[in-house]
Amino acid sequence: MSDLIHDMVLSCPWCGSPTEMTVDCSAGSHELIEDCQVCCSPILIRAECDPLSGELLCVAALREDA
Repeated sequence: MSDLIHDMVLSCPWCGSPTEMTVDCSAGSHELIEDCQVCCSPILIRAECDPLSGELLCVAALREDA
């Protein structure tokens, strides 16, 4: 597995259930929307990556309406 791809578990901001995510830092910092596997609500995933190294700096799982 590449150092730019990270598998992680984040809590759904709607129902609190753990949700497995894969974050790919090869394209730099980005946002994406994934549906919760339990409550089907949209989760806004914000991934912040270092622009030089591609290192994952921060990941946040947020309600899309926030």
